[in-house]
Amino acid sequence: MVSRWITRQWQGTTLWHALLIPLSWVFGLVSGLRRALYRRGLLRVKILPVPVIVIGNISAGGTGKTPLVAWLAQELIARGWHPGVISRGYGGSTHIPQQVGISSDAAHVGDEPVFLAGLLGCPVWVGRDRPAVGRALLIAHPQVNVLISDDGLQHYRLARDVEIAVVDGVQGFGNGRLQPAGPLREPVSRLSNVDAIVVNQPVTALLDLPVTLPVYSMHMQGENFVNLADPSRTACAADLAGQAIHAIAGIGRPQRFFEQIAALGISAQNHAFPDHYVYRASDLAYPGQILMTSKDAVKCSAFATQNMWALPVQASIQPDLIGFVLTKLGKRHG
Repeated sequence: MVSRWITRQWQGTTLWHALLIPLSWVFGLVSGLRRALYRRGLLRVKILPVPVIVIGNISAGGTGKTPLVAWLAQELIARGWHPGVISRGYGGSTHIPQQVGISSDAAHVGDEPVFLAGLLGCPVWVGRDRPAVGRALLIAHPQVNVLISDDGLQHYRLARDVEIAVVDGVQGFGNGRLQPAGPLREPVSRLSNVDAIVVNQPVTALLDLPVTLPVYSMHMQGENFVNLADPSRTACAADLAGQAIHAIAGIGRPQRFFEQIAALGISAQNHAFPDHYVYRASDLAYPGQILMTSKDAVKCSAFATQNMWALPVQASIQPDLIGFVLTKLGKRHG
């Protein structure tokens, strides 16, 4: 697959970079010009009537943005706020703003928004134009007093009050080049302009992070599986001992899920699928028990069987990120 081949090139410098690097210069020129036009007011920024928190990254692929969005929404709810979540709905086909529910079609609105809608007790809306999505959400849910934008760091049309960048502690910034010669959507120097950085652990990459910014660490926690066909059934690693186990993952970095399964003491045959992959029942015709992420589960529920299990996880973030976010909101909105 072309996307996997390109991803492999992002970890170093190969002969192919003689072709890819000039293309990355063009990409950098266009994206840099776009940033400058918004910064100087030549392109108009849309300001919404409530504070906006943007969770994003500067590199392609999964870094852990969606678990952070879920964690932040839950922390805000626990402190009396009424958040709403807006997203592009990557992997979905919808363009116009619309609300997402637990029964929404992931192929239409995206798998991550459906996952968030099932997890959170707050509105989740998707659409290509994030300011329009935010306005539509606020009209439909006037009680919402803060918006969280999932993966919106480069969506400069939407004014924001807090920017949080997520960095993969294993992949880091790859070869440090812009797309398509590397994984970067923006130069590493862009991190100097965000409010905080969250590093998805464990850290094995060399990360050159701005020393003036607060840096937080995020770990994913979860050890009990939920049955897709019967959510009242749960199982732990010991319950699956002695059985044939197949682990599937269609996320940005499938190896992260496979390592989490192994850390629970489960020996599984691993099957990596492309990020946002749309599963069919025939894709999962494996003998034995099938383990998957919660994001994958929303696309498999329509043909769920008793041998399919999802692993819900929760983010644990240190030190006090929610206190930092609330302080930022207090300074800017009183």
